[in-house]
Amino acid sequence: MQTPNFTIPSFLRNKYVLTALCFLVWLVFFDRHNLVTQFKLKQELTELEKEKAYYQVKAVEVETEAKGLFSNAEKLEKFAREEYLMKKENEEVFVIVEE
Repeated sequence: MQTPNFTIPSFLRNKYVLTALCFLVWLVFFDRHNLVTQFKLKQELTELEKEKAYYQVKAVEVETEAKGLFSNAEKLEKFAREEYLMKKENEEVFVIVEE
């Protein structure tokens, strides 16, 4: 029986290249901050930045609405009646729900 003629390439016999390859494999797959984790964190960061931009726009909208409501008593009363179903004494409120 003849043994196969298998030789290790010369660059893999170099201890520095072998150490660098082991280090690279460790970083890519086994480290706490591996590539998969970094990719997931990047996606989460992108989502959170989108949410932040959305809520910043909403905060500006609410702020302008609040300024408009508190500057005009009629608008404030209309808002309270429509949103919170508030009413004056001796007054009946009928809510019409569209289906």
